[in-house]
Amino acid sequence: MKKYTNTGSKDTRSGFGAGMTELGQTNENVVALCADLIGSLKFDDFKKNHPERFFQIGIAEANMIGIAAGLTIGGKIPFTGTFANFSTGRVYDQIRQSVAYSEKNVKICASHAGLTLGEDGATHQILEDIGLMKMLPGMTVINTCDYNQTKAATLALADHHGPAYLRFGRPVVPNFMPADEPFVIGKAILLSEGTDVTIVATGHLVWEALIAAEALEAKGISAEVINIHTIKPLDEEAILKSLAKTKCIVTAEEHNILGGLGESISRVLALNTPAPQEFVAVNDSFGESGTPEQLMEKYKLNNQAIVEAVERVIKRK
Repeated sequence: MKKYTNTGSKDTRSGFGAGMTELGQTNENVVALCADLIGSLKFDDFKKNHPERFFQIGIAEANMIGIAAGLTIGGKIPFTGTFANFSTGRVYDQIRQSVAYSEKNVKICASHAGLTLGEDGATHQILEDIGLMKMLPGMTVINTCDYNQTKAATLALADHHGPAYLRFGRPVVPNFMPADEPFVIGKAILLSEGTDVTIVATGHLVWEALIAAEALEAKGISAEVINIHTIKPLDEEAILKSLAKTKCIVTAEEHNILGGLGESISRVLALNTPAPQEFVAVNDSFGESGTPEQLMEKYKLNNQAIVEAVERVIKRK
């Protein structure tokens, strides 16, 4: 197995911006729509180089979704951009009716997801968005872990036909996935092999899972770490293959324990091979204001929380 190391911390939203810059150059059908957050979504280069394909909608997210749906009829591939809270909760009806039900090829791209937008506070920290989006029939749901993976996912979505939700974050985080790592929608990535426990993580928790695996190794526990970047469709084969070895699993996500990755995996276990599972997630609460580090520690979303969850689940085997 290759060793994953931090090559220099970057924010995942800049990975999205880099992907959009490249798509602007390589795919003339790609258009971008923004709800008054050009700088936050890193749309600057796309707007500068392709002004005829960039639409500033303003603080009118419902209109943005409707316009994006309409643009698909002419063969365009619209990427919408705003904060995750405004990309999903605020416009859920428009997404359900105009995009998902109508099977429109719209890419809903959401920055500032989860707790780690930090100081903006609880009203902006949506922790229910994965659940909201994965419940929509036909909706692909992607939650990336670093700059390189976010860029790769952005590029992949342009070639993927159908409605999709791409979730990423605000803060600077370790960039550890190789730039040339293939990004296949619906295909998990095995980061490290192990025999005692499976750790399945998504988004910012993937790096924390790798750190936890090292700490567990020092304790004599062999952890298998899987990067689930696509929550829907879920790579059930990868999960079941790992569980056949380890017989127990920990899921880790920056999301409400209700409706997220962990619940999707619980369904897989229930239908195929019931096994002990522990959850690292926000325990059915809203967030609050604070630095990303403070919030990840308080809400038990860091590597230490993963280690503790592993120790609990192994005792249940």
